[in-house]
Amino acid sequence: MERKVMFSAVQPSGIPTIGNYVGAIKNWVQFQDEYDCIYSLADLHTLTVKQVPAELRARSYELLALYLACGLDPEKSIIFAQSHVPQHAELTWVLNTMTYPGELARMTQFKDKSAHHAENINMGLMDYPVLMASDILLYGAHYVPIGADQKQHLEITRDLAIRFNNRYSPTFVVPEPLIPKMGARVMSLQDPTKKMSKSDENVNAFISMTDKPEDIIRKFKRAVTDSDMCVKYDVENKPGVSNLLTIYSIFTGKTVEEAEREFEGKGYGEFKQAVGEAVVEVLRPINEKKEALLKDKAYLNKVLADGKQKAEYLARKMLNKVYKKIGFIQL
Repeated sequence: MERKVMFSAVQPSGIPTIGNYVGAIKNWVQFQDEYDCIYSLADLHTLTVKQVPAELRARSYELLALYLACGLDPEKSIIFAQSHVPQHAELTWVLNTMTYPGELARMTQFKDKSAHHAENINMGLMDYPVLMASDILLYGAHYVPIGADQKQHLEITRDLAIRFNNRYSPTFVVPEPLIPKMGARVMSLQDPTKKMSKSDENVNAFISMTDKPEDIIRKFKRAVTDSDMCVKYDVENKPGVSNLLTIYSIFTGKTVEEAEREFEGKGYGEFKQAVGEAVVEVLRPINEKKEALLKDKAYLNKVLADGKQKAEYLARKMLNKVYKKIGFIQL
């Protein structure tokens, strides 16, 4: 039976948090055995915000090394940089001619980013969802693993696929979201009503994948909880404790119920220390492997070159099909 295709991408715009790891990368490793997986460094997307070129290049290598250290396997999956496959930009232009300004202006992320980057509201920021649609549709992806906050972007991808198919005949697969049931949203340690984000101004609000063990423990010790000193899962009344229980269960493999029993009658200090240690134990071997990979640029470049070749073959095939349908001369 032919395996379904799954596509996902992460911007090399900063070190992923444990929220990105839990909501995306950890699941990607498992998906490799179920789907034909295509994973991209979304470097074109980073340009919507001003970048320092040398830093962008370094972060791209760092993210690739982190992907591999977490268990992504270039023998099982296609791993490539978005900018290495020009068909992403080419398909975006075609889809732009079928996208309405109103659709893009009402995107929540566009509104949020416009508010945060008022000095740099550029067309790329507005057009981001169309490029994202191209990323997905180029590879005939059946599934896209997303957090709950990305559903709006996948909706426009689905709308554009259906719109093109209706206008020109069936061409694109209409992708479905894959939303993990547990831990899809790891919340901020300082404001547990808000998703954990690497762009948070408060560094104590998030755990970066490359944080030192002592920093991880310190941040968990400072995590917001409540005053009743009872380790119980109750998102509405105890969002901070519930968030820590979610993190603990994911990083230990225990259920939330098992974790509740484990910390019954114990104080928040002991609980927070245990959560921090559980995260440290998972991240330590990942970071050791990442550092070793970063010293082998030749290997990282080979992974990217192989990924580019495989991704471009698929992307060119799809784009040729699109160009033929819309009436371009095929040589």
